[in-house]
Amino acid sequence: MIDRRKFLYSAALITGMPKIFTSMANEKASGLKKADPDSFELGVISAANNPEEDLKKVRDLGFSACQLSIGNYSPALASRLVKTLDEYKIQPTTLICMGPGTYKWNLVEGPSTIGLVPREMRAERVKRLYEGIDFCKAAGIPSVHAHFGFIPEDPKDILYVEFVDTMKPIGEYALKKGIDILFETGQETPVTLLRAITDIGTGNLFVNYDPANLVMYGKANPYDGLKVIGKYVRGFHAKDGTYPVNANELGKEVPIPEGEVDFPAIFAFLKKLNYAGTITIECELAGQKSDYILKTKDYLNSVIANL
Repeated sequence: MIDRRKFLYSAALITGMPKIFTSMANEKASGLKKADPDSFELGVISAANNPEEDLKKVRDLGFSACQLSIGNYSPALASRLVKTLDEYKIQPTTLICMGPGTYKWNLVEGPSTIGLVPREMRAERVKRLYEGIDFCKAAGIPSVHAHFGFIPEDPKDILYVEFVDTMKPIGEYALKKGIDILFETGQETPVTLLRAITDIGTGNLFVNYDPANLVMYGKANPYDGLKVIGKYVRGFHAKDGTYPVNANELGKEVPIPEGEVDFPAIFAFLKKLNYAGTITIECELAGQKSDYILKTKDYLNSVIANL
């Protein structure tokens, strides 16, 4: 789940860390690259409003891939970003592109506030997506990525029909630019997302698979969800959570591996699917410190090593 107010939290975890930076400085340069082409590369979410500063922190933590969140797009920033990514040898995997307006991350107000499904703010958010696609093209970012809303399960629901009609020209525009669009999982069942991708049908629509969101929204067991939409997965959020026990609120996010997500089983499934994307660590837990990223990185690497 990506809250625009929390959006930069993974990046915030990477700030104010002189002790960690000092310890990481002794890592070999090769540690910043994917050592095994048959393994998974780990990444983080980072701000890039000041790419020279923001991405240095990503590099110093030993990551060579990241998802990016940026407040305002401009040609000048795109040029700076291209230069900085090359200097630090960091691969941008996707641009997280949402807003404007308010997103309510719960089960009552969420359907009327999140993404492009609600009519309110739809036009403004479509405009933002077009701007994000153009920025991706200018900055060499291969995909744009968002929560698109609580996609209705009923394909005859007028909001479903409107959503498909809204997404088709966006998908076609992105296709012409050579940019993929990633749907963040969470607000809909996997089969509903599969239907939407198929019905929009532009050929450049894929999935950023967040297993914790599927748990926290109560939409699917994340292992089983891969059986439905696994072939479309091009991005992955490493996050954990619990199922909802309140009819109005999401389940709780918890530190990896304390929740319901079975990372060893899911990674093994991804390997069978020949998943070639990045495992991006995401954390929205208020009060978590930057050492969580490194602790989680070690845990995920241990799981990957035993596949």
